[in-house]
Amino acid sequence: MAGQRVNVNVGVLGHIDSGKTALARALSTTASTAAFDKQPQSRERGITLDLGFSCFSVPLPARLRSALPAPRLAPDAGPEPGEPQLQFTLVDCPGHASLIRTIIGGAQIIDLMMLVIDVTKGMQTQSAECLVIGQIACQKLVVVLNKIDLLAEGKRQAAIDKMTKKMQKTLENTKFRGAPIIPVAAKPGGPEAPETEAPQGISELIELLTFQISIPTRDSSGPFLMSVDHCFSIKGQGTVMTGTILSGSISLGDSVEIPALKVVKKVKSMQMFHMPVTTAMQGDRLGICVTQFDPKLLERGLVCAPESLRTIHAALISVEKIPYFRGPLQTKAKFHVTVGHETVMGRLMFFSPAPDSFDHEPVLNAFDFSREYLFQEQYLCKDLAPAATDSGQTNEKAGQATDGHCPRQQWALVEFEKPVTCPQLCLVIGSRLDADIHANMCRLAFHGVLLHGLEDKNYAESLLPRLRVYKLKTKHGLVERVIDDYNVIGRSLFKKETNIQLFVGLKVYLSTGELGVIDSAFGQSGKFKIHIPGAEQNQLKAWPLPSGREDEGSLVRGGLSPESKKMLTPTLKKRSRAGQGEAAEQEGVGPPEPAHHVALSLSFKRYVFDTHKRMVQSP
Repeated sequence: MAGQRVNVNVGVLGHIDSGKTALARALSTTASTAAFDKQPQSRERGITLDLGFSCFSVPLPARLRSALPAPRLAPDAGPEPGEPQLQFTLVDCPGHASLIRTIIGGAQIIDLMMLVIDVTKGMQTQSAECLVIGQIACQKLVVVLNKIDLLAEGKRQAAIDKMTKKMQKTLENTKFRGAPIIPVAAKPGGPEAPETEAPQGISELIELLTFQISIPTRDSSGPFLMSVDHCFSIKGQGTVMTGTILSGSISLGDSVEIPALKVVKKVKSMQMFHMPVTTAMQGDRLGICVTQFDPKLLERGLVCAPESLRTIHAALISVEKIPYFRGPLQTKAKFHVTVGHETVMGRLMFFSPAPDSFDHEPVLNAFDFSREYLFQEQYLCKDLAPAATDSGQTNEKAGQATDGHCPRQQWALVEFEKPVTCPQLCLVIGSRLDADIHANMCRLAFHGVLLHGLEDKNYAESLLPRLRVYKLKTKHGLVERVIDDYNVIGRSLFKKETNIQLFVGLKVYLSTGELGVIDSAFGQSGKFKIHIPGAEQNQLKAWPLPSGREDEGSLVRGGLSPESKKMLTPTLKKRSRAGQGEAAEQEGVGPPEPAHHVALSLSFKRYVFDTHKRMVQSP
């Protein structure tokens, strides 16, 4: 807001050739240097290639005046001195699929979204993508059914009513359910029609926008941050950077930093749609003039208060899958990641709360390094079945939610292919922009918030060990034979080349109910010795049974039970015939199998970023 003007930013989004630029032109009274496809490339190709900005104003409605602080109503230069104005800044976004990065950038600076639909075609692929972006980045929507002049006059109203019902059904399962839908003809007769053809429905649309808008919450405190979308030079003046202020405020003479270039410049002059101003704040559309700066160095990016932004190499983000994206979100997969207003390639690792914390309240503005997190092979959601192994068991590495129960919040570590400069808590959107643009599919995969940026280039060594993400590992084996009441030999739990010494001291459960401790390796073939503590050794301490074995009694007293020894009796009887114990086994003479197999189960945590690769069990 500057002087008597209250500024709101309205996005104009939709599929290519739906008439967005024509609508912006029909609404606007003032154009910026980049409005209405002024770029030579846009004129040559006949499509919008970049964000365009223009505006129009109406008297500030009485219902909104009471929300303004008194000093803001002071008269300033304007059409009617003393009469506060509501200024609509239109952000005309391109509709071509290949320009989705630009569309995402434009959507982040708007207060209300106009979704423009060609009434003769209805929802199209990019219309749907724009609707998804709107759900992520915007709170209010107006649907504009454009090109009604192309409908046969006798059937026009029926066709409009039919399309209105279709759009109402489309919006039913979105946050914009019940959003207003209005028909217009922004450019009757098409692009080549004479300018004498008056647009249809524009005054009704302005009235609807005025009714729908509310004064956005603007905050002039905090560090200055502006999203720059155009940069150009003016002979004799300097270089102008135009954009939208995302946070804070700025005044003439302030210093600003272009963080991507590590350059600091002083503000020489400022304008809002050709009107000189001395101050501007969050939400305002602004042009900043600086000197001795080459505009070719900054096509698009951020400008901020000096030293207020950091450049990061990786980030911890909250993640929410976009339901229209087909297929799973896999750990180690690469996505185009839009962080704030920059898009780079990034590789993701997904993780969730520990299973007993799945229902905890989400925390959306911070990341807690003191908590433990469960590694996931993919983002958990109910529409994906757990991965299965050849044996039909759920894959231990997938870390899937059981019984379709999914956590209320999930996270990801994103490692960028090149550093990015962005504010904390900025919007993150992941996309598959390399997908076929002609396919009828949503390329937007997930969205979230950047909770913690990793600034150190060597973050893998300096910072990631603080991240307590673990994998739950479960191994299964068999008891081969008994040595005595307190010691057995196990097999099939480890491979021949496994260093069993790393597992010494870990607890294993026997299917008969006893709990033992891995004591040592036994031979060279992957076998091992298990000690089952006796009552005198654990001072009659009872071991709790693992989950699912409550029917076997609540306590295990130590040592092999008489029933377990009976099951393994064949091994005990024939042990002396097999040779000289361990020495015979090492020569390849194995003992006979017991009459009943006794299974072994070993479960432990391994922390993904633990440099020592330790295995941990709950006490």
